Amino acid sequence: MKKTIITLLLASFIISEATPVFAIGDKTNSNAPKKISISKSHKQRAKSDEFKYEYINYNWWDNFNDNILTGYIDKAIKNNYDLKMATIAVDEYYQMVKMQFASELPMAGVGFSPALAKMPGTTSADWSFATPAFANYELDLFLKNHDKTKMTKKAYEGSLQDERSAYIAIASAVGTTYFNIVKLDKMIELQEEIVKDRKLIYELMLARNKEGLTSTADTVKANKSYIAGNTDLTEYKKQRSKLLNQLCVLIGENPNNAEELTRISYDELNFTGTIPTEISADIISQRPDYIKSEKMLEKAGIDVRVAKKEFLPTINITGIALFFSGDFGSIWTTKNALTALAAGANLPIFTGGRRIANLKYKKDEYERLLNDYYKTNLTAIQEINDALITIKLDEQKYSDIKKQALLEREDFGYSTNKYEQGVISKLDLTQVKENVLFTDKAVVNDKINCLVNYIGLYKAVGSQL
Repeated sequence: MKKTIITLLLASFIISEATPVFAIGDKTNSNAPKKISISKSHKQRAKSDEFKYEYINYNWWDNFNDNILTGYIDKAIKNNYDLKMATIAVDEYYQMVKMQFASELPMAGVGFSPALAKMPGTTSADWSFATPAFANYELDLFLKNHDKTKMTKKAYEGSLQDERSAYIAIASAVGTTYFNIVKLDKMIELQEEIVKDRKLIYELMLARNKEGLTSTADTVKANKSYIAGNTDLTEYKKQRSKLLNQLCVLIGENPNNAEELTRISYDELNFTGTIPTEISADIISQRPDYIKSEKMLEKAGIDVRVAKKEFLPTINITGIALFFSGDFGSIWTTKNALTALAAGANLPIFTGGRRIANLKYKKDEYERLLNDYYKTNLTAIQEINDALITIKLDEQKYSDIKKQALLEREDFGYSTNKYEQGVISKLDLTQVKENVLFTDKAVVNDKINCLVNYIGLYKAVGSQL
């Protein structure tokens, strides 16, 4: 009788308090579900970065014929911290899938507990050794746990689209920032020429003012124009420094080295790709936000199904084996074993309306995500149409400004001939030259805008150009 009492007490204590439990979801056996399909692809991700280059359609960037630019994009893929966090987030969702999948499999635990007991009325204490083991399996008769696993897989698939979206966004940001830096390089070069000419104009007008040929008011205006030119030059340099710092962060480098970043010369820019005038509607379904919206809608549908299954009973099968002996050497023998196998069903009758509220909540969530899905579709169409019309009109504007620039240079050529013939002064010629430089700045601005617009379309179609 004493042995029986001690045995039951030890078993109760060990199973409830001291038994280490481990999931065996990663082990394969004949009764386990087949390996989930995302496992192999996720492991392949860890072996190669090829999927990252596929995300951004790396070959498309070769259309700019700029190895410096593609080099920066490559650095961003490898070093950008936002992208690293996006990739880690994918792995977090993958581990959630594995954790949920483990709930579909049996769980087992073992323990060991020595005990020294002295019974009332005795003068000596006896050692006892107990080794409990148990296994538990929630019979997924209604596939509730399986649906939960499918639900987490949809969340994982959605995280892949978040990751893809992040890579496209960072590549686009690198390209846009880079081209704006190239633009400012050229703007600064032209502005320095403008400042130089304005200084010459001011000096000439100052000399003429001393001779009484130019009014003091005109001389002051010339000086103001010269100072304004210097102000614009300083602003361009400030913008370039900020963009260089931004590019450093994008490619994962220290901004203290920003001034050392190299870039192509504006005059060497040469985009040789073909920009489509229309985009197939199928492209919309390949955008990462569209695919994620679709996955989240599918997940919400599974959520509703799981919420309905919460009204069904939970069935558990539990097996217990307890080995108990006062002699450690004979503890694992059949005569010292106590085994039990039990099954039970549990169905909550009253939960204060929680399950009903949860079901309604999941249905509302589904309706919200359905509307978000429709909105995503419309937004995608809008962004692509906006990008196409912007490209069309800005290319027309760029074409017109180039014609204007040619006319300004032609006019400057006529003025140069007049100056050489002594018909106009050097002051007049310098003022005409400024018109040429201003038009050149407009050409630079519009050309870069066109290149940035191409990147905008690339981003709008999810890199599928």
